[in-house]
Amino acid sequence: MRRHIDKAELISKLQTLEGLTNEERSNLIDLLRQHKKYGLVWEDKPEDVEERLRDELPVLKEVKERFISSDAPDAPNHILIEGDNLEALTALSYTHEGKIDVIYIDPPYNTGNKDFVYNDSFVDTEDSYRHSKWLSFMSKRLKIAKRLLSDKGVIFISIDENELAQLRIIGDEVFLQKNFVGQWNWYKSATPPALSKKIKRNIEYILCWQKGENTEKFKGLQKTSSSNDPFTKPQNTFKELLFAANSITCKMDDGIYPIGIYGTDKFPNELLDDLVVEGGKNKFPVRFKNRFIWIQTTLDENIKKGLYIELSKKLVLSYKRSDYAPEVPPNLIDTSLGVDTTENAGRQLIELFDGRVVFDYPKPVSLLKYVLNFPYGKDSTILDFFAGSGTTLHATMQLNAEDGGHRQCILVTNNENNICEEVTYERNKRVINGYTTPKGVKVEGLKANTLRYYKTDYISRDRTQKNMRDLVAAATDLLCVKEDLYEEKKTFGRFKLKPQLARYFNNGKRHMLIVCREELIDEIAEEIKNLDFAGKRLKIYVFSPGRYAFTDNFREVEDKVELVALPAAIYDAYQKVLPKRREKLLEVLEKEEGTKIPTDLFDGQGV
Repeated sequence: MRRHIDKAELISKLQTLEGLTNEERSNLIDLLRQHKKYGLVWEDKPEDVEERLRDELPVLKEVKERFISSDAPDAPNHILIEGDNLEALTALSYTHEGKIDVIYIDPPYNTGNKDFVYNDSFVDTEDSYRHSKWLSFMSKRLKIAKRLLSDKGVIFISIDENELAQLRIIGDEVFLQKNFVGQWNWYKSATPPALSKKIKRNIEYILCWQKGENTEKFKGLQKTSSSNDPFTKPQNTFKELLFAANSITCKMDDGIYPIGIYGTDKFPNELLDDLVVEGGKNKFPVRFKNRFIWIQTTLDENIKKGLYIELSKKLVLSYKRSDYAPEVPPNLIDTSLGVDTTENAGRQLIELFDGRVVFDYPKPVSLLKYVLNFPYGKDSTILDFFAGSGTTLHATMQLNAEDGGHRQCILVTNNENNICEEVTYERNKRVINGYTTPKGVKVEGLKANTLRYYKTDYISRDRTQKNMRDLVAAATDLLCVKEDLYEEKKTFGRFKLKPQLARYFNNGKRHMLIVCREELIDEIAEEIKNLDFAGKRLKIYVFSPGRYAFTDNFREVEDKVELVALPAAIYDAYQKVLPKRREKLLEVLEKEEGTKIPTDLFDGQGV
């Protein structure tokens, strides 16, 4: 009969077990110490891509013939990555950890109607592991997404009723419940399909979490100045305000209005000085007493900014600003905010593709523009790792065109049914270059943008000398994305470079050198003595079998360089997000114990 082994006993044995490295021992103990918490518990269903990541490392490889250039100076470099988003997110964990300001995703809704593929098979309503598969799928990706967000970063996730409740719980676990910002309801359709005898579903949801606690306001629509605002609130205390001469536009006849209480019963206004009206203005400074919303300094500051103040015939004060701050966005998103329905979005995409239907139910550009503009910042980095038809990049480029921003967008999608090549890429290529609608209307291109196309590739995870060198050789595109630096030079100082030995990138502002062969280090260090980087440091990525970045060799030019040892820097980043290689560890344990280790000690996920 097999003896039961509990977690505490296994952890004790792991402390002294031979045949494990310290890293392996630590990983196993971490797995054993995981506790199930209140909330969702599901059966973990491994993904094929996850199993591949146990043995191989993802890198990015540029498809250069799909590069779309721009003549505009300082055009943002947008990125499209073709590949499974778990692979791409792993690669981005090295290039963009803590650098993403806004994430928007529109993941599979798991309706059971062929919208969610798991390990190359559609998940239907009869699948008993339907929700477990979705939760396994999402949790892995959200955990990496959190690492990518900047300290003030936010994530927006579109969803419908099928996984709304589960998303709220798993999102609160990953990003913490205290960082839940809220839920927006998007009026997606005026003519929803009549699939239910009980309810017509014309609402979808957008849930939002922030990376950490912050007090930043979200930016909704700019308030219009078609009507005046009241100067008072009934719950405020009484205050006296002094209005400077000629600061009030008076709607009553010219003349003298003596001290007293004016207005209506609902809006009484006490005049503390005689008011002299001449030419429709208050000729002299005048004081009023009421439940004012401002103190004197606030009033004076606004008058300096051109505040329009009006006094009605009943001596009721109101105002109109010349520069209203954007309002905090309401939790209902509909056409009153200028946001289209999905029907209009479909028609717009059909126009862009010469009258062809290439994608079902795209999100409207207007919806993404509205949401992406919530966080302040025109230079933000935006990520969408369920890119679909590419609406997020389209919206990003339109926002930049409208407000002069320099937002950069990263899209990730697989190429199922050639969607990445024929829809996501082709759509944004047309948006950048311009296109003509089926009715012959010419739409100007958003030419102040570049787009680079990448595919995910793999290098063995085993740390042999050959694999380490292969990883460094394959990492150039990864490093270009990380540094946002793509202009390669064929020479470095007096040296003509061979790509298999060293590569140099310089855009006039920043410099990057990749040294693949350590034999060149002394010559390069000597050459740097003669080069002037105009106050900008040269970043050098150098191959090293360990973590040593040859700092001694660059001692004489240390003020000019920043050194990074490769591939150690990539291994360190990936180690935080890659699945554990636990099969070998279990073999060691089981051989030592002479018994099978219960898999439920390690498998399964819970939040």
